[in-house]
Order: sequence, then C-alpha cells, then structure tokens
Amino acid sequence: MGLTLEDRTALITGGSRGIGRGIALELARLGANIVIDFHHNSEAADEVADLVRAMGRKCEAVQADVGDSRQADDLVARSVGITGSLDILVSNAGITRDALLARMTDEKWDEVLRTNLTGTFNVVRATSRQMLRQKSGRVVLISSIVGLTGNAGQANYAASKAGVIALAKTAAKELGSRGITVNVIAPGFVETDMTSSLDKGIISSYLANIPLRRPGTPDDIAKAVAFLVSEDASYITGQVLSVDGGLSA
Repeated sequence: MGLTLEDRTALITGGSRGIGRGIALELARLGANIVIDFHHNSEAADEVADLVRAMGRKCEAVQADVGDSRQADDLVARSVGITGSLDILVSNAGITRDALLARMTDEKWDEVLRTNLTGTFNVVRATSRQMLRQKSGRVVLISSIVGLTGNAGQANYAASKAGVIALAKTAAKELGSRGITVNVIAPGFVETDMTSSLDKGIISSYLANIPLRRPGTPDDIAKAVAFLVSEDASYITGQVLSVDGGLSA
C-alpha cells in the first residue's frame, strides 16, 4: 500500500516555490489536503494550488508573514477551518541575506532571524495548540546543513537554522506525550530559485564535495518529509535528518 496521507490536512509555509512547492505536491499526491503559505508571489502560489486541486485535494493559498505572530495565528486558524483539524505542519519559509560577519548589518541579521527562526517559532506555537487538543500531529521543520556546520558569509542564516534545530528538539520533548512528533530535515545543496543565482564556480565547488556528485532536488526533500509525517515514522521524534547527498558526512 505504501505511504498514505488520506484525509490529513497539511500546512506548508513557504509553499509556493522550490522546496516548499515540492513538499506540497508530494503530500497532495499521497492524499493530503494542503494549505500553502506565501509572502509575495501570489501567481506561483495559485499555480501550486491549482495543481493540488487537479489531484482532487482541497487546497488554499494564504498570504501571511509568519514573522508576525498575529498573521501566523490567523494562518493556522484558516488551515484548521478547511477540515476542522491540522494534522501536519511543515515549516519551510526562509530567506537569505548573505554577508561576511564583519560586514553583516543589523538589518540583514534581524530580517533573517525574524523570518527563519521567529517565523518558525510562531507557526509551531500556534499549531501546537491545535495539535495538543487533537492529541496527535506531525511537525517537520526545514533547517539546513549549515545549521549543523556553519558557513562563511552566512552567520545570520546558519544561526537561524541552528536555532530551528534546537526549537525542534525542545518541542519534541514538550509535545511527545500527546502523540505529536517534531523532526527536522537539513537539506544540503538543492536546486531552487535561491541557489540558481549563485556563481557557477561556487556551484562547482559544492558539487565536488558531494559524494553523490549531484545537487539535491525539491523532490528529494519532499520524499523525506513524506516519510516523517507518515504513520511509518510514528516512533521518530526530535531527530535531524540530513538530506544532502553526503555533503556533511
């Protein structure tokens, strides 16, 4: 029979492009109803929503800035309103504002931490209230291998992604007694709009250090998420799964 998410409702933040888009489509393929959060690109969000509906699933695209706690609360409330429950949260919304440490501005630091870490906290907090009432739920937070290793020029991004890992481990301990699992996916170098703008030399250096000798795809991440939110992963919580082709090995 394989994995199935029939009759589940999943909220994916940052679900209009890249990794989030891949996750939304994979979970829909497995039977889940989908809510995708987007910040700016309504056209991309509507395209994903149309693809999900074409599979026969319910889908709503909601514009929300997850860094704002009120908007995050409203996003979760709207997600619950679709079917009366919220079974899956995938917190994927994230941004980069790269600069070397000595040149990192307050604005670049604050903006990345606000979206990547505070935004994740906001949606996890709001979702946990619903899942605690249900006494069930699956939460997957999208971090990055740089949250484990650090990366030159990304002090803000690496710190935010390390914070996501610590948040997940704490939430796993607090929520586990109610049947809620909380895990982390730490992607490596993945082909997305965000990475496509990198210098070809940087891309080549990444590929040279990946044992599998290829970049990851959104589908690679989505398959891992699908497993962690399924019943097959019901005894896995508080864990970090690096999906990176061996880059962090």
